Amino acid sequence: MIQASLLHFTLAEAQWEEDWNTLLSLASQPGSSLEQLHIFALAHILRRPIIVYGVKYVKSFRGEDIGYARFEGLYLPFLWEQSFCIRSPISLGYTRGHFSALVPTEPYSRIDGARDDAEDVTFLPLMDCEMKLLPIHFLTESEMGREEAIMRQWLDVCITEGGLMVAQQRLHKRPLLVAQMLEEWLNHYRRIAQVISAPFARRPQLTGYLSDGDTDEE
Repeated sequence: MIQASLLHFTLAEAQWEEDWNTLLSLASQPGSSLEQLHIFALAHILRRPIIVYGVKYVKSFRGEDIGYARFEGLYLPFLWEQSFCIRSPISLGYTRGHFSALVPTEPYSRIDGARDDAEDVTFLPLMDCEMKLLPIHFLTESEMGREEAIMRQWLDVCITEGGLMVAQQRLHKRPLLVAQMLEEWLNHYRRIAQVISAPFARRPQLTGYLSDGDTDEE
């Protein structure tokens, strides 16, 4: 809407209604493509910021640029009061028409158990490779030009020694059920490693834990 007004272009009410119905239809169809509005809605469902890192151009099957992706940026739950929202963001990656959850590597302090009850922090860039702030989607016209201040209102922000603006993502203690599932998964592969390293060991049959498309030879 803001972009349209800058071009001195306005949509009729019927056109807005048609676009809205299209977005609702896409959200109800499994496997259909998503739009920025769907991520904006997800930020409100979770009541926390969502940072999307993604490609800037949509490419054809020949590898040619055919348009801007326009997904990269920050999505904030503007329709909630800030006091009801979580300041720690989640992050998604977007490429080739797909979104992927981005999670940090396990901190060493948590792996060795030295600070099992402590809360670790990782840092998510709020700038691109050219040191420009990521766009904030769905700003009003009066909010444009105040992106850095708005980021500081909704996120715990700090600046690195190299001048990179980052958001703090807090890593809470792993829930007991998740910890048990992870330990069971790791124990499965520990047993496989023990069998393989044993003298005259037969190669174990890997079943139930292979990723899609993997084979025993991979």
